[in-house]
Formats: sequence, C-alpha cells, structure tokens
Amino acid sequence: MKPNPYPALVLDPRRESLISSSGALLLRETVRVCGVDRALSTALTPWRAPRSRHDPGKVLIDLAMAIALGGDCAADLAVVRAQPELFGPVASDPTVSRLVTGLAAEIEMVLPAIRAARASARAAAWDRRRPLAGTAGNRDGGQVIVDLDSTLVTAHSDKELAEPTYKRTFGFSPMCVFVDHGEHGTGEPLVLDLRPGKASPFDKEDHITALDHALDQLPASERGQVLVRTDSGGCSKAFLHHITDLGLEYSIGFPAHETVKTAIEAIPVQAWRAAVDGEGEPRDGAQVAELTAWMPEPTRVTRPGPKDWPAGMRVIVRRERPHPGAQLRLTDADGWRITCFATNTRGPGWTLPVLEVRHRQRARAEDRIRGLKDTGMRNLPFHGFAQNQIWLEIVSLAAELLAWTQTLAWGERAPVRRWEPKRLRLRILTVAGRIINTGRRRLLRLPKGWPYNHLIDAAWTTLRTA
Repeated sequence: MKPNPYPALVLDPRRESLISSSGALLLRETVRVCGVDRALSTALTPWRAPRSRHDPGKVLIDLAMAIALGGDCAADLAVVRAQPELFGPVASDPTVSRLVTGLAAEIEMVLPAIRAARASARAAAWDRRRPLAGTAGNRDGGQVIVDLDSTLVTAHSDKELAEPTYKRTFGFSPMCVFVDHGEHGTGEPLVLDLRPGKASPFDKEDHITALDHALDQLPASERGQVLVRTDSGGCSKAFLHHITDLGLEYSIGFPAHETVKTAIEAIPVQAWRAAVDGEGEPRDGAQVAELTAWMPEPTRVTRPGPKDWPAGMRVIVRRERPHPGAQLRLTDADGWRITCFATNTRGPGWTLPVLEVRHRQRARAEDRIRGLKDTGMRNLPFHGFAQNQIWLEIVSLAAELLAWTQTLAWGERAPVRRWEPKRLRLRILTVAGRIINTGRRRLLRLPKGWPYNHLIDAAWTTLRTA
C-alpha cells in the first residue's frame, strides 16, 4: 500500500487572526489613489439615512471588493466582513439589501450619480498613469479604442424583464462598452447597460446611447481621438452617422450581403493584398482588399433615419481559407471565408493590412466579457430590473479596481498587466497573511514561499508613492 503523499494534518478548532485576502490591500490602495471612495460618498449623500452607521459609498465599494475577490452575490460580502482588519466595518446583509432597494427606487437619479463618481475616479487614475501607449490626442498609440458588444446573461429563475433571447436562452442582454488597453494591458469597462432578454444586438438606439454614456466616462482630454469598434451588430446608417457627427473614427463589421458579393466579383485580381498578423508578418492564406469603389448604390428604404452611408466610409474585405472542418456560409465565395468591415480612417501608415489587423483585435472585447462574467456578471442576483442595474454598476466598479490596480501598480510591459481576473485572484489577491502588532504599528506578513511576493512588494511600493 502506497504511503499518503500529503502530510498528516488535523483541523485545530482554535482560530487565529489571519487575513485570507491579503492581496486585496492593493485594491484598497487603488481606492485611495483614485479617490473613488470620496467620490461615491459625495455622490450618494442624498441617499444616506440620517442615523445610518454605514456610508452608501463605502457599502458599494465593499460589495465591489467582494466581487473582485470572486463573489457573485450580495451574500459573498461575508468574506469582506470577516476581515475587518483589512476592510474596516462592513454593513450587514439586511443593510445592504435595504440600500440597494432604496437606490433602485430612484434609479434615474442614482445611476448618473454613480457613473459621475466612477468617471471622476477614472480621470484620477489616468492622470496618475495612462493605461494606453503613446501620448493622449496622438494617433501614434494615443488613440482611445472603445469596443461595444452585447452579451447574454442567463437567468435561472423568473426575474423582472428576463425573457427568451435570440439564442433561445432565457435572461438578459446587456450592452457592454470597454476601453482596450492594447497588447501590453487588459481593458476596463465604461458602461454596462442592462437590457431585457429580447433586446436586439442590432438595435441602433442602444448603440448610440451606450456610446454617449461611454464618452462621458472618459477624461475630457481623451475624447477627441476615439475609435469606435464593434461587430456587424453596430453597422447601421444611424449609428455611423452619429459617430461621424461626433468627429470620431470607427471600425465596424459590415455584413457580407449581395452588394459585397457583387463588389468582390468586380474587383481586379491585383487589388488583393497579403494580410498580416498582429506581429506584422504575412498571414498565410489570407488577403485583404478595398471594395469602396466597386460597391453598388445602396437600396433606398422607407424606414426613418439616414438613407445613405456617411461620407468618407470605406469598405474593406478579408478573404481567407477556412480551417479544416469549418462550415462555409452563403456569403462565402469560391471556397474563401469572407468578412468585411467599414472604417473612415485614412492617412499615412494606415494600409489595408494594418486596418484589418486593428479591426480583428476587436476580439479582445470577448476576453473582457469573459472577465466580467468571472467578476460578478454571470448571474444577476436580484429580482428587480433596477436592482440588477445597480449590481452591474458595482460589477463595473470591481472590474475597474482590478484594471486600475494593474495599470498603477506595475510597469507598462509587466506580464501581470495582461492577467485576467481569475489569474490575478489566484496569484495576487487571495494570498493569506498574518497581522503582527509591533512598535505601535500593524504589519501584514505574507507567507515565505509565495512565488509572487515580489509582484506584491513592487505593487505596494508603487501605490504608496502616490
């Protein structure tokens, strides 16, 4: 019989003063640096009861901390409440429930107040260290890329406005807007707009509203060099005109309908150029071309709104050989997989392959959505629609605290800047520690052999210099 490879242990019923989420000390420092606690406290002052012991802003931050640590419901606040040495006094579950209910009752005023506080904290974080490469207001790395995408959140019980979705599931269809931090960073949410389950991913009004709210979230100095990037769900004349009227650029998926097939059949063979990958190297079996000059006139429609595409729009197509086993679509031609996008970007350096790579990097939005679903958005815990919208604001705050911590605490090329929430929790946030009282100071000691102590030490030193 083989011996047990694990050391023999017996659970001791006695307890010690330990911190099970020592890495969250970095999140707490990020809150201080960005001033989001003060901003939320001021914004939510009208909703604080006269004799309340707990500040509403502190309650929302505590919930965001619990979500950042992996919680997915309000009851997970117990993890934060059990560590008062790190998080201070934390409200009880009934107090939290009453607060969320009270805020949801006046959602039309509460939502702008919370978002204004988040925008203020974002401006402070970006002023300390801009998460994007390059100089603000400059196309050379300074462009702010804003990704819009809708997703589906399953409801496992009957909740207000939970409905069958277009993918035959049941739940909600929130519209999400992110800032892409680029290849050396992650991304942060700007807006999470909760929508009923039957909401269409092609709704132009929802795209316009989400973009306007997202621009309000950006620091004022960053709004002039925004590129709006979406899939074909955002390809409507009204949305493209709205972007153009704001003086912004766009890169938006364009449906490969009959007009595209007609243009592809008309373009000469020499119009195709070799596509490149993210490193600038030729991409095997992929080519790009511009279809703008060969696109037929659009069919006039009687629906309200703009009848023509905005001036200056370019239509670019990529064709590539599908991987073995892939199913061709009706819009594919001669065995090529056809995908298109529209853009108004022109100028030196913006060749067709470079524009195509930039648009293909829109797939990072899917990574951001996956991260959000690992950070409290997988299940919306309340019954009321407005309460779940408040929950999404807290989820946004949790994701922002993680992203701001990565941006402010580590260098621009540090791999930890790219870690998704699950990895960040496992390696940094959930390390245990012991509190030591000595010399009128309280010290938090981490385990000796923890392989990521050097990252935590470097982050703490950097944040404390603020």
